[in-house]
Amino acid sequence: MKRKLVILSIFTIFFIIFIYKEFNLNLNQLTRVDVQVFSGESSESETIIIEEETIKALREIFRKIDWEQNVEVEMSRKEDVKATLFFTDDRNMPDRLYEYLLWFHQDNESASIFDREKNAFATIEKEEAQKLKNILVKN
Repeated sequence: MKRKLVILSIFTIFFIIFIYKEFNLNLNQLTRVDVQVFSGESSESETIIIEEETIKALREIFRKIDWEQNVEVEMSRKEDVKATLFFTDDRNMPDRLYEYLLWFHQDNESASIFDREKNAFATIEKEEAQKLKNILVKN
């Protein structure tokens, strides 16, 4: 019985470490962002962001996001921007990709961001939303 408890404890520790690594982004590993800006139903422009200063600014904005988990989102219009974030864990391994959909709201100058893979949703307030828009849309 004691042996089973030890094995179960070890398994639980490894499982917790795996879940933590899988679901907790290390923003310091963000190396690139691919941006698609939409106008109506079609893609208006595509940009690749790799400049270190711009990536650093994006890291700071994403660190401030407070995500709501397991949220079903239905927006009244197509997203304004699709951003694919590239995270490099190890130079010998492929990048991990995370796709975010963003809506910029004219009325209150906030932004909504949705992580489809994790069903996570967040609202970014005026100042940070404007910074994010300037980087992604006007880059």
